[in-house]
Amino acid sequence: MLKQTALIEQHRQLKARLVDFAGWEMPIQYASQMDEHHAVRSKAGMFDVGHMCGVDLHGARVREFLRYLLANDVDKLKNAGKALYTCLLREDGGILDDLIVYFLSEDYFRLVVNAGTAEKDIAWIQSKAGAFDVQVKPRTDLGILAVQGPEARKLVEAQLPPGLAPRAAALKPFNACAQGDLFVARTGYTGEDGYELLVPHDQLAPLWENLLAAGVTPCGLGARDTLRLEAGMNLYGQDMDETVTPLESGLAWTVALNPGRNFIGRSVLEKQQGESHPVQVGVLLEERGVLRAHMKIRFASGATGELTSGGFGPTLKRSIGLARIQPTDETDCEVEIRGKWQAARIVKPPFARNGQSLLK
Repeated sequence: MLKQTALIEQHRQLKARLVDFAGWEMPIQYASQMDEHHAVRSKAGMFDVGHMCGVDLHGARVREFLRYLLANDVDKLKNAGKALYTCLLREDGGILDDLIVYFLSEDYFRLVVNAGTAEKDIAWIQSKAGAFDVQVKPRTDLGILAVQGPEARKLVEAQLPPGLAPRAAALKPFNACAQGDLFVARTGYTGEDGYELLVPHDQLAPLWENLLAAGVTPCGLGARDTLRLEAGMNLYGQDMDETVTPLESGLAWTVALNPGRNFIGRSVLEKQQGESHPVQVGVLLEERGVLRAHMKIRFASGATGELTSGGFGPTLKRSIGLARIQPTDETDCEVEIRGKWQAARIVKPPFARNGQSLLK
């Protein structure tokens, strides 16, 4: 039996195409995935991401615990509401998940973890938390709604309680505020501005309906994937997993190797940093065709690699991908598509942001 979010009836009323995503019955698209993509780039779209999970951590030593648990350093978080993107690692440096951590007070932090890894993540966190006397509370009472696009913020703010709306409007990127259990974060997974909201289940449907009436386009996971790919953002389980480290996944910038902090996986990453290792790059197809995950890449030098994500970028009208390759300075390469090697080149992600192509 598939799990369902609090918005399942809204998806059915809109005749969404529903699929099994990590054990959840989720909308992949409503009408046109292309139209949904363009709505986010040009105005505003909303995504039910209630399959993801908020996890609250409480305790006097919670900051100390998270400095040990996470690859990035929560000591960067000085002001209440500030957020940080980070990886959760195994002892061997493999990535258990990528997540966002929010600093709410000195004894209260919040994580938002991915759907497919939530149970594993929570079990891992609980197994480590006892030594720090930290309480772990999955917030299964809250759904998550992402509203993204150049007009998203003003459209959401019009639906917020009077005491919360001006505080949300004043948020800088990667910051959050709350009123009771309604939590508003200026974060996202599309390369556009907007909010991700954690909302009590009984408030989700009215918020969805009000945003729909205000002209926000419902968007499925298909558009979410093309948007995040254009933004050069990794998808857990595809671009990285437990078999690779952040250094092999374009996420070295999320690892804080500052002196004096021991965190899970640190010794492996320090060793790998001094060695040659696979790297993640962006790929742009120069010929007709569509890049897909697992396609092979080759370079004139003999270096090789494989696409981890690929697809057509509607904003760019080009086929793009992310790949893990052997280290090389070459930019010209070839990708094997249906048995034929086709010209491509290495480019630095993101490919698009704030509605504009970044390709040169």
